[in-house]
Amino acid sequence: MANTLELGVNIDHIATIRQARFTPYPDILEAITIIEDAGADTITLHLREDRRHIQDADVYAVRKHLRRRMNLEMAATDEMVAIARDVVPEDVCLVPEKREELTTEGGLDIVNQFERIQQVTQTLSDANINVSLFIEPDIEQIKRVPEIGAPKIELHTGTYANATGEAKHAEFKRIVAASEFAASLGIQVNAGHGLDYENTHEIAAIPQLKELNIGHSMIARAIFVGIEQATKEMLDILKKAP
Repeated sequence: MANTLELGVNIDHIATIRQARFTPYPDILEAITIIEDAGADTITLHLREDRRHIQDADVYAVRKHLRRRMNLEMAATDEMVAIARDVVPEDVCLVPEKREELTTEGGLDIVNQFERIQQVTQTLSDANINVSLFIEPDIEQIKRVPEIGAPKIELHTGTYANATGEAKHAEFKRIVAASEFAASLGIQVNAGHGLDYENTHEIAAIPQLKELNIGHSMIARAIFVGIEQATKEMLDILKKAP
């Protein structure tokens, strides 16, 4: 049976380059066309509170331009909920966010933020938006997902990506166990954060995973080979996963 694992490409860091000098280039819409033509399934973008890369206008422009699915990463704030309800992407991934962090660090604590996450999930679901929760590969967190009502989760793979030796192996086992448990509850399981051309092979082989969201490493690779080739190389890794 062929591997059907899908690839979501995060375009945030194309916008990071643009925002470094507030130029109109690189054009993220041109990049999206190339990425989609290369075979990616989803375009992911994170509208952060401080607008450090993706801007509000980008979200609306991308929504009109896309031929495939849009996955909007966002914090569970009233401002972001209002934008999501106006844009209506196919998917929203709720993520934690701190102004001082370089990138999203760790998953949502849905156990301790249950009521808020449940409320936001319901509001977005009522707007016909599929909600995914970016969480740690932790069984106790996953147990609460059905009560919240989100059909999808995205497992945080950052700890795995940054670990070495036995710690890396232990974190991989934790991701496998979390994937199996979530799938047994009927939850779609995606994964992402810190995945690159070296460590994605192992993660892509987890049979319960449906989609990997990858960004920084692909934009970095594109500096040398172009975004089309960078996308095709990552898709090849996913297709070759056992």
